[in-house]
Order: sequence, then structure tokens, then C-alpha cells
Amino acid sequence: MARRTAIIDIGSNSARMIVIERTSRFGFYLLNETKSKVRIGEGAYEHGGLLQEVPMQRALNALHEFLHIAQSFKVRKILCVATSALRDAPNRSHFLSVVRRELGLNIKVIDGKTEALLGGIAAANLLPILHGITIDIGGGSTELALIQNRKVVDTVSLDLGTVRLKELFFDKKENLEKAIKFIHNELQKIPEHFKNETAIGIGGTIRALSRAIMEKNEYPLDKLHAFTYALEDEKRFIDKIITAPVYKLKKLHIKKERYDTIKEGALIFKEVLSHIRAKRVITSGVGVREGVFLKDLLRNQHYRFPTNFEPSVRSLLDRFCINEKQNRCLFRFTKRIYDALHPLYDPDKKYEKILLIASKLTNIGIKIDFYDHHKHSSYIILNDLEYNLTHQEIATISTLVRFHKKKLPSKSHLKALGALLPPTDTINWLSFTLTLAEVLNKDLSCPDFSVEYSEGVILIKSAAKLYLAKEEIKSVEKPAPVAVLFRT
Repeated sequence: MARRTAIIDIGSNSARMIVIERTSRFGFYLLNETKSKVRIGEGAYEHGGLLQEVPMQRALNALHEFLHIAQSFKVRKILCVATSALRDAPNRSHFLSVVRRELGLNIKVIDGKTEALLGGIAAANLLPILHGITIDIGGGSTELALIQNRKVVDTVSLDLGTVRLKELFFDKKENLEKAIKFIHNELQKIPEHFKNETAIGIGGTIRALSRAIMEKNEYPLDKLHAFTYALEDEKRFIDKIITAPVYKLKKLHIKKERYDTIKEGALIFKEVLSHIRAKRVITSGVGVREGVFLKDLLRNQHYRFPTNFEPSVRSLLDRFCINEKQNRCLFRFTKRIYDALHPLYDPDKKYEKILLIASKLTNIGIKIDFYDHHKHSSYIILNDLEYNLTHQEIATISTLVRFHKKKLPSKSHLKALGALLPPTDTINWLSFTLTLAEVLNKDLSCPDFSVEYSEGVILIKSAAKLYLAKEEIKSVEKPAPVAVLFRT
């Protein structure tokens, strides 16, 4: 597969392009994302699905400049798909031939079930879920994918979309009940086994709703992907958005560019959530575009990453790790110390996974600058560690890395991230475990050692002198009144 790939998704409302760079076999990261609100489906639903000249020209203009961007990144492969508006259009072949002739770009028009599958592949591989139902609300259609054990097992596509609902009902000032009846008629197409407490929200409408909920609740982390909320807590807020006049949407934390279709999208989302009996919503920052990329990348893997593979962790290591040997050493040391100490603070091993991920990423900030590298590492993790991890896990990993030197996490830091972190005693012990692992390899020789704990004493046994480690441990803040002793 090409090192750099551009994926273009032409929806009824927006055209988007992402540029992804592979860093290793399964490692990758986003280089660029560009969006244009081409509204190619504008006016189509009032004219039997026929694409109108002005929207088609807007789309052509956007695609022309998308290709300029792809060329500037020296992209070797371009994958372009189109969804509802084009597949519904009797004159789509005209638009496709114009694009092919003028731009040299081949567009693949995908059916609704394929669109649902792509969104499901992205969610199953890049969100911390095992089971759930994806809901991807677009301008002309809504796709659902049923995920079981991180595998897409069924899909369905509905002729429900924000632009479609807007032109058929909202623009005509029709009674809201007519729109709801139209939605309910489409929902009958959903198979009976599409029931799950977890809904995975995909698409601009759902991201806008989640962003509004985060702002309303003063959520401590500025990260949309994997943001989760209980539906019962936010039902009334979603209802307010549906019924609010446009001039009040700003007070409800809706961005101006979403005013024209947010009410329609929120109504569709509410009714679908009720139909599938969802109780919680996980926001997805990925969708069809990432699904196209992953379907290509994982075509020989049954569209799934290997077990326990963490794509974001791999990507960060590919880009920022400066010494793989020392990285593996710190991982082993952290695991050895944790195995000895975890009965004190993590008897059920709830936090072992995130501590070990933290040990892998502890020193990635050195690539930026050695001084304050713990701060650089923490910042990179908080902002670029995206996939397959919950916000609680990301915040905890970032905190452990931020305070992996001599001091325990500060009260102000713990207060800022609030409920996203483990209890203070637990986070302090995790931090100390990581710090001790790094101290024991102060001379970077990866010395062999054993560790035992008994009655307030951590005993380190090693044939190595560990002179620098013994000196360093004196200034390390400890989470409890414990002594660290060395025996040769």
C-alpha cells in the first residue's frame, strides 16, 4: 500500500478529503483534512433525485482543489467514494464523466450497505468498543452497522438524511409530526436484532451534538473522538435543539455552520436511538473515509487489526521513539515492578494496560526537546493518542508520563482532569512505579534485578552497582511511607 494515501468522500452535504501517512505496516496518522460544504444534493430531493447544475459545479470546484492539496503532499494513491446523493441521482453518470474528463479522478459510487460497512470497520478498529450499533447520519441517508466482538455482522441503510428531511419538511414549515412519521416509516426497515445499549455516533451532526454537550458540561478534555455520554442525561438537551428557533442555537453551543441541518439531524438521531434502545452514545471522530483506508490496509486481515494492537501507540512510537532498545527495557522494568507492587494499589489489575502503554510513550517528547521532555510527551499523548482508548485511559497515560520524573501528580493537575483519572492514591502509585522503573535504568545498561515488597520496604536485588539509581531514588517523591532498599 502507498505510503501516503488521500481518501475523498462526497456526501450529500459535504465533500471531505483526508491524507494519511503510513509509518509502519499498521501504523498511520492523519496529515491533512479538508472539507467543503458543496451540498451536491441541494435541490435534488425536490426534483426526483436529479443533481442540479450549481451544486455539481461546486463539487467539481472543490474536487479540483482537493487534488492540488493531494499533489502538494506527494500522495501516491487517491481513493474517492460517493454516497447517497450520487447513488440516488438518475444523472450521476453525467457528473462522473465530467469529473473523470476534467480532473482525471475516478469516483466509486457505493451503495448504502457498503457505506454502513465502512463506518462500522472504522468504529470497530478505532474505538474502545466490543459491541454496539453505529449510526451514521448524512445528508441523504442514515447507515447502521451492528458490531459484535469488534466485527461488523450486519448493516442497513435508510433513506433518512438531514438535507432530505430539510427539503421535504423543515423548509416547507411542515408540522414536526409529519417529519417524525416519515422517520418512523423508514425505521421499519431496521431488522429486529438491531438492538444494543451502545450507540456509536458517526458524522457531522452527531459530532456537533457531542461538542455542544461537552461545552455545556464544561468537559475537561478537548477531544471529541470516543467522548461518551449517557443518553438519559442529555435527552432534554437534544430535544431543546430540535425545537429551538435558529437564533437560539448559539446559546445551545451549536456552531453557525451547523445551523441549517442540526435540527433535522438531531431529530433523526433521537428517533433512531429510541428505536435501537440505546442507553449511551460514543462519539466517533472516524467514519467512511477512515473505513475506506482501513478496508484497503486490512484487506488480508479480515478488516481487523491484530489482537491487542494499538494503532495510535504504534504511530507515536514510529514517529517519536529515539531508542527502541531502551524503550523495551523500560517496558520490562515497569512490568516487573508493577507485578511486585500492584497488590498494594491495583489488586484487580485494572490499570496494568495503561501503565504499560505509558511506559512505551514516556520519552517520546525527547524528539521535540530533551529539557521538559516529560511535558512534551504528555502533550503529544493528550492530543494525538486517539484510537482504541477511552478518555479516562488517555488522560491517565498522559498524567503518568507528565509526572514520571521525581514528583507525584500535582493537586492542580488532578483537579483539572477531574473524574477522568483514577483515585489519587492509585494514580500516585502508578506514577511512582513508572518513575522507579526509569530510575533503575539510570545508566541505560538495562541491568538485571528483582523486586520484592514487604511491610513498607521495596527491596531491589541486583548484581549491578546501580550507583546512579541509588543516588536518584533519594529525591523521588513516594506515594506512601515506604523505603526503597538495594541489595547486591
